[in-house]
Amino acid sequence: MVGADSPDDVDLASARVTRRRLLYWLAGGIGAVVVGGAAGVELVNHGVLPGKQILDQLDGACSVPTPALSFASLGPSESGRFFSGARRRSVGYTIAYPPGHGPGDELPLVVMLHGFGDNHTTALKGMTPDQAVALRSNGQLLAPMALVTVDGGNGYWNPHPGDDPMAMVVDELIPFCQRKRLGVAQNQIGMMGISMGGYGALAIAEGYPGLVSAVAVISPAIWTSYSQARAASAGAFASASAFAKGDVIAHAHSLQGIPVRVASGVDDPFHPGVEKLVGVLPADSTVVFSAGCHTDPFFLEQEPPSLVFLSRHLT
Repeated sequence: MVGADSPDDVDLASARVTRRRLLYWLAGGIGAVVVGGAAGVELVNHGVLPGKQILDQLDGACSVPTPALSFASLGPSESGRFFSGARRRSVGYTIAYPPGHGPGDELPLVVMLHGFGDNHTTALKGMTPDQAVALRSNGQLLAPMALVTVDGGNGYWNPHPGDDPMAMVVDELIPFCQRKRLGVAQNQIGMMGISMGGYGALAIAEGYPGLVSAVAVISPAIWTSYSQARAASAGAFASASAFAKGDVIAHAHSLQGIPVRVASGVDDPFHPGVEKLVGVLPADSTVVFSAGCHTDPFFLEQEPPSLVFLSRHLT
């Protein structure tokens, strides 16, 4: 006798859907093994863990067009290291100057925060820091601004015992750049970030009123509860109180008066959290929801418009 789940009952006209369901069950099972228990299955089912994105990649939902990038002659850049008291270690950085400018020039500053597993050398996708500030948009150069990247570790740019990447950015990196005449004028510091860095950019803008003048984030890694965050990434927050303090949805009102751009792919595992954030952002925020996942092609697609947005609001 043929059972209800027998292949003989599969409708061949619905083969794609059936294949996806099979993969979905497989990915869900993998997710359950990784995180354990019903909570893990729930996170996979809601797309917070990567199970859903694996399926999206297999089905082509993550495909986005590759932008045609054009750059002017690159300006200079400098890379080095400094000891961070906030992080209790040496961190690397890169400062890139726009075409026609260099060390000693007074310029607006964009602080670009990297994603999980990256560092100051890989903060941007598909371009280097000096290319980012030499980008042409519709044939026109961006308004002149410098861009800095820095090593923030994997602690989601919020304070942890013995490692505070947020304080490193605010109390060490930005003053370090200001001593170089970058971001010294009023309303000339912007925050940008991808994934974990997108969360960090929002958290810093919310936590330090008056410091940041514009924010552009791509696929920010936003969880809606501490339990959800802990199940997905145990090291993201040191405690429930740390999550509450850095909850960018709860504190979104602090962004009032600051130009904000948020871009998220509709098949991104973090998209539900981004939707909740957008629901409480100031009404004049720029929101881009389009096809894409939590992958490099989407990040690269959204980097040029994010840089254009910041250049318009910092100069």
